[in-house]
Amino acid sequence: MKVFLDSRRGSLAAILLTLWLTSWPLNGNAQTWSRHSIDDSLRGADGIRLADVNRDGHLDLVTPWEEAGVVRVYLHPGAARVRQPWPAVTVGQVKSPEDAVLIDLDRDGQVDVISCCEGATRTMYVHWAPARADHYLSPRHWKTEAIPATEGIAAWMFALPLTIDPGTSTDLIVGSKGPAATVGLLRIAADSRAVHRWQFRPWHQAGWIMSLQSHDLDRDGDQDLLLSDRRGPHRGVAWFENPGGTTAGTKPWQRHRLDGGDREVMFLAVGDLDRNHSAEIVCAVRRGGISLLTAGRDPRRAWSFHEIRLPQGVGTGKGVAVGDINRDGQPDLVFSCEAATGTKSGVRWLSYTDSPREPVWQSHEISGPRGIKFDRLELVDIDADGDLDVLTCEEREINAVLWYENPHVQRTKSQD
Repeated sequence: MKVFLDSRRGSLAAILLTLWLTSWPLNGNAQTWSRHSIDDSLRGADGIRLADVNRDGHLDLVTPWEEAGVVRVYLHPGAARVRQPWPAVTVGQVKSPEDAVLIDLDRDGQVDVISCCEGATRTMYVHWAPARADHYLSPRHWKTEAIPATEGIAAWMFALPLTIDPGTSTDLIVGSKGPAATVGLLRIAADSRAVHRWQFRPWHQAGWIMSLQSHDLDRDGDQDLLLSDRRGPHRGVAWFENPGGTTAGTKPWQRHRLDGGDREVMFLAVGDLDRNHSAEIVCAVRRGGISLLTAGRDPRRAWSFHEIRLPQGVGTGKGVAVGDINRDGQPDLVFSCEAATGTKSGVRWLSYTDSPREPVWQSHEISGPRGIKFDRLELVDIDADGDLDVLTCEEREINAVLWYENPHVQRTKSQD
C-alpha cells in the first residue's frame, strides 16, 4: 500500500509540475525589463505622442487619460531623473479623450495640443499653450477651445499634423470610428486662432481608424498618408497618394489597399527590416499575428504579405514598433497586447535569424505578466545610455504612462 501511495504522489507531483511549467510563456529569455512610471496618478492612460517641446534635445510627450477626462504633457527631466515621475501639466479637461498630439499651431514657439474625443463628446479640441515658456507647466495659463467643424460629427480617434501644400502651414489629417467615421483633412485657417474658420473635408469612409502616419511611399518627394482601419467594409492597411502640387489640399487623394485579407488590424509601423533600403510595413492584428507587407517596384500594385506569428503566452496584438533592440545591427520588432491576463505577457520583442519573412521569430520578454491592456509603442533612448527603451501606456492594471528600460547595454558592459 505504501509503495502504491508513493507512486500516486509521484504521478500527481509530475502532473502538477507539468501544469505549472506549461502555464508560463514559452520564451527563450524570460528576464523582464525594469519598469518606470512617468505618471500613475490617474486612470485610463490611452496613448503617447512625442515632440521636443522645450527644445532641450529630449523628446517630451502628451497623453490623454480617457477615464479621467484629462490631457497631460510631460517634459523629459534629463537622463539623471528619468526613472522618477516626470514634470507634467494638465493642459485641459475634456471627456473621453482618445488621442492627443503636440503641434505649435499659432507659430509662437510654444507647442500646443490637439485632442480627439470619442464617446458622447465626439469633438476635437485645441489646448493653447501659454505665450511664455516659464508658464508652460502652469495649468491655469492653458486655454481649451472646441473645434466647431468637428463638433458632434464622429468619435474622433487620431490626428496627424501634415503639411499638405508645399510652403504652407501645417494642417491635420484626422480619423474617426463608428457609423459616420471618415478619414479626412482638417484645414487650419491662416489665422489659426480663428478656430471657427477651420474646415473639415472628409476624404473616405472608414470604420475605426487606428493609425495615421506620413511617408513618401511612392518616392516622389511628397508625403503620402498611411493608415490602418480596424472595422467595416474598408478595413485593413491602406495608403492615400498625395497628388502633389499647390492644390493637394483640394484634389482627391487616391486610396490604395495594401493587404488583401479581412483582418482586424491595429497599430502599424514602418521600417527596413531586411536592410535593403526599402521600408516594409508591419501591423499588429487582433487575435492574429503581425502582418508584414512589402512593396514591389510600384507601390500602387499589390504588396506581398507574410504573417509573423505571435508567441505563446501573450495577449492579443495591439501595437508594434521597429528598432534594433540588442544593437546587433539587425532590426527587431517590439509588440504590445491587450487581454494579457493571468500569466500572459503584454510586451515582448522579437528577433529573426535569417529573414524577416520567417513565420516564427525568437521571442524575448519585456514586461512579464504585469499589465493587461497596453497601447501603441515608441522606441526611444530615454535614459541616453545608447540603446532603445520602450515607451507605452497601460490602462487596466498598472494604469500608467510608463517605460521599460532596455538592459542590453548593461549586459554588454558586464560581459566585457
